[in-house]
Amino acid sequence: MSHLQVHGGTPLQGEITVRGAKNFVSKAMVAALLGEDTSELRNVPEIRDVNVVAGLLRLHGVQVERDVPGGVVRLDPRNVEIAHKADIDTHAGASRIPILLCGPLLHRLGEAFIPDLGGCRIGDRPIDYHLEILRQFGAQVDKLDTGILITAPRGLHGTKVDLPYPSVGATEQLLLTAVRAAGVTELRNAAIEPEIMDLIAVLQRMGAIISVDTDRVIRVEGVPRLGGFTHAALPDRIEAASWASAALATRGDVYVRGARQPDMMTFLNTFRKVGGEFDIDDDGIRFRHPGTELASIVLETDVHPGFMTDWQQPLVVALTQATGLSIVHETVYENRFGFTEALRQMGATIQVYRECLGGLECRFGQRNFFHSAVVSGPAPLRAADIEVPDLRGGFSHLIAALAAEGTSQVRGIELINRGYENFTGKLEALGATFETV
Repeated sequence: MSHLQVHGGTPLQGEITVRGAKNFVSKAMVAALLGEDTSELRNVPEIRDVNVVAGLLRLHGVQVERDVPGGVVRLDPRNVEIAHKADIDTHAGASRIPILLCGPLLHRLGEAFIPDLGGCRIGDRPIDYHLEILRQFGAQVDKLDTGILITAPRGLHGTKVDLPYPSVGATEQLLLTAVRAAGVTELRNAAIEPEIMDLIAVLQRMGAIISVDTDRVIRVEGVPRLGGFTHAALPDRIEAASWASAALATRGDVYVRGARQPDMMTFLNTFRKVGGEFDIDDDGIRFRHPGTELASIVLETDVHPGFMTDWQQPLVVALTQATGLSIVHETVYENRFGFTEALRQMGATIQVYRECLGGLECRFGQRNFFHSAVVSGPAPLRAADIEVPDLRGGFSHLIAALAAEGTSQVRGIELINRGYENFTGKLEALGATFETV
């Protein structure tokens, strides 16, 4: 694995651009499988997850043409075919996307195969929701030695689903399956993140009939045929917030072109409470350190419209530089504080707890998970050797290395490429000093 030598202690200053959201773009590419005409997706970033999905689609006969500099992907699904299981298996561990191909493939081919799935190790992310949803649509699920084979001998039909938790992945699964299932499908306790709403917009452009109620209820009237779509992806609010947190942690000033206020209002409120300053214009948001002390806060992650779990890790790095005690309660993923061990090695004062701190008891409250943290600051950070644990934790470690005095070795940076387009080029644009080894 390559790694970065990061010379910290220099404020990040300058301008970078964020393109389409990782958590949306890959799902929109999968949605193209449902259509019988060519689709075009714009504002697509050059990240590893996009490459993985493009590879999976090509294995199933989809023609994928990419204009990487222009951020355009064209997908022609008119000759979809069954892929060889061994070829699909080459993607095992690289992405959790294969589970979302199942609904579209069942509609187009009558069967789908899922290898062992990968993804970031940040907690229990079972596919039980997905498989149960597919069964409710009428699919037959058979576990094989090499993975899971799913078939639809009698076709797929509408159903009613009540999720125990508003899972983003399960909501995506239902949408991608329901739009061509016979009859009406109703989902209660659905996720309503901006990326979900953009996926609904894409499906509607293809000819789907989908309504979203204010009480987290989504209803889908199945249609027999879908066409293609032309759509520009919404910008990546996670990447935008990550660079905002980097500006705060390094006492910097960063303009994030492409950042959009409506998708980030909860983050912006929290950023301001910490003491960060920002200016919003039509093209992006400028984030900067105030030049004075940062304030400690009490923070609880939640599903949208709450504070996004993917914003938590980079912000925790900035909170190590705030004055006083900050309390962070993670309610979405149970093992998301593993990244704090590296921060403690760098001089941060962080304690993690099994109890629910700072808010109401969450679903992890009576279980043996360290899902709350107390951050005491300001704590000067010092350089260290760091192994990237996962996508968001890895970028957070990178922020810590940029804020620390001395030279840090950050290993396993390939994981960061999953969701941050050209992040080393952006570091250069912001004046960071580092070398790739």
